[in-house]
Amino acid sequence: MHGKGLRIGVLIGGLGLALPAIAATPLFFEGDMVRGGTEKGMTGPVCVLASQFKRGESVVWRIRVRDAQGRDVDASMVQSVTVKLPDGQTFPARFGPHPKGKETDKFWSTSWIVPADYPTGALSYTVIAKAKDGSEQTWAPFKVAMSELTVIAGEVTYTK
Repeated sequence: MHGKGLRIGVLIGGLGLALPAIAATPLFFEGDMVRGGTEKGMTGPVCVLASQFKRGESVVWRIRVRDAQGRDVDASMVQSVTVKLPDGQTFPARFGPHPKGKETDKFWSTSWIVPADYPTGALSYTVIAKAKDGSEQTWAPFKVAMSELTVIAGEVTYTK
């Protein structure tokens, strides 16, 4: 977790000096990537963990954001949650129930269809949560190629 730490107001010794608030309460992230469907159809089982995607496939990020007490953070508690690729593209996440029609959980999610001309290789994406006070905290996957989103060569087959 990257961030600015806790909001602190501490008395130092018996001097009665208070330190100013330096940032918002920290947020904690967990999540994964799964394959999603596209307008053309599915390219494999949806909502199954994956880190390698071919051009034309749908990458879905599922993200849980929690506060310091372990409570889920929803849209009423933060200004936004966004996934950012190293090329600057951003994808705003929405908080809501999942899966469609058989809701069993609520979390943040967003998706991206890998463009046909996107370069292959591992991407060090980040997830950014922006608090109501404007402070931001960022999470990134391990800097290990198998943990990162990886665009691989190959043709996709769409099924309905």
